[in-house]
Amino acid sequence: MEVTVKLYLAFRLGRFATGPVEVAAPATVGRVVEQLGLADEEIGLALVNGRQAEPGHGLSRGDLVQLFPVVGGG
Repeated sequence: MEVTVKLYLAFRLGRFATGPVEVAAPATVGRVVEQLGLADEEIGLALVNGRQAEPGHGLSRGDLVQLFPVVGGG
């Protein structure tokens, strides 16, 4: 199933900014993260269609998944 993924900040390095991703079943935010080679602890915020989502959030064809890395500073 295809969803659109938009990556932010350091997640774009060596990847893409926005693009289609074919997600294997079961289609979840966590599965997208896994397929992109990211670790769960690297994810600061995940949005699905503009709403905050957890790794187990199920996806539907055409959803927009936005992934933001953990940002540190002080």
